[in-house]
Amino acid sequence: MKVSTLPHVSQSQSPQTRLENAAIELEAAFLAEMLKSAGVGKTRQSFGGGAGEDQFSSMLVQHQAQQLVRSGGVGLSEILFKSLMEKTDDV
Repeated sequence: MKVSTLPHVSQSQSPQTRLENAAIELEAAFLAEMLKSAGVGKTRQSFGGGAGEDQFSSMLVQHQAQQLVRSGGVGLSEILFKSLMEKTDDV
């Protein structure tokens, strides 16, 4: 599964494409939370940028997570997609 961008889930797409996009977005959200937990994007005391830096740090972390997914991620989206496809095949 190759990821070039992080598409949004749309009703006009096939069910398979919607599942794939949902899995990609979930991996990006997961990675964003992991980056936040690791302290990425937190204001450093020595270079504190004030309120502006605090406000935009969450967007920076989200963008970094999206870039990680675009460059291959950790493989979570592929696992989720395959699992979701198995569930839809059973129905």
